Amino acid sequence: MTTTSTTAARARAPAPGEDRYPSRVATKATITDRKDPVVYGRAGDGPLSESELRFYQDNGYLSFDGLLSADDLAACLNELQRLRTDDAVKASPEAVIEPESRELRSVFSIHKSSALLRRLCGHPRLVAIARQLLGSEVYIHQSRINYKGGFRGKEFYWHSDFETWHVEDGVPAMRMVSCSIALTPNTSHNGPLMIVPGSHQRYVSCVGETPDDNYKSSLKRQEVGVPDDASLTQLVDEFGIAAPIGPAGSVTFFECNAMHGSNSNITPMPRSNLFVVYNSVENKPVAPFCGLEPRPNFIAEREDFTPAAELAKDR
Repeated sequence: MTTTSTTAARARAPAPGEDRYPSRVATKATITDRKDPVVYGRAGDGPLSESELRFYQDNGYLSFDGLLSADDLAACLNELQRLRTDDAVKASPEAVIEPESRELRSVFSIHKSSALLRRLCGHPRLVAIARQLLGSEVYIHQSRINYKGGFRGKEFYWHSDFETWHVEDGVPAMRMVSCSIALTPNTSHNGPLMIVPGSHQRYVSCVGETPDDNYKSSLKRQEVGVPDDASLTQLVDEFGIAAPIGPAGSVTFFECNAMHGSNSNITPMPRSNLFVVYNSVENKPVAPFCGLEPRPNFIAEREDFTPAAELAKDR
């Protein structure tokens, strides 16, 4: 594997407005190879070793335990409880409510509404890893809290984030990375993140035209921009499924095109994670490739490209 900037240099950057990853335009799903590097930096550019970069290159994810201290975790959990019980938060456009239970499913743009969680999104080690993987300065394309309560926490169906971020947000290239911070234990039983390792090397072009304001329904139950059964079966047959688990405070970085999802949680143990999506400043969104109006900024940032490291500073 090559993890140097030479790899990035060999990849042809998209021309302005060029759609190198069409999706939702054909009547049959297709699987093609990715056209972008996976790792843009190299060992020595940040905290990741050559072996860690190689694992990410091959598998599309990395997991670490023990990022947050016990005091940090306690403060974050208190903040989660405050947000979850705040009627104003639940009534805000940034909130996603479960269709059946009316419980809070997600809260978006959390780095703008919570000073505590903003500093966490700008944690120096997280930002350093994102910079190394993406080979540039980074900003936050999206942040959110995902609540998956005990007993009835709903699943998140299989999908590639990049497919949506490309089609609906206009992000040109696969030069983004998601970071999932476990604020409660992620066990093998309570609906942990599942990843198809290696699937980031393929791109599934999905079937189904994008409806207007698709985000209003897709954030509750995604039905457009998900792989068909045959494509998902092919990926799993080739690569298998991994489920990174860990204690509260553990962190998983995963590549923007990795196929992933999570099961429902029928255990008494809640699962709450903070998701931060770092995008390269050299990969800012253009017009959505579906031809529709862009999604709101609280879902897909198009105006504020403040370096993520700035978020850790007190304001």
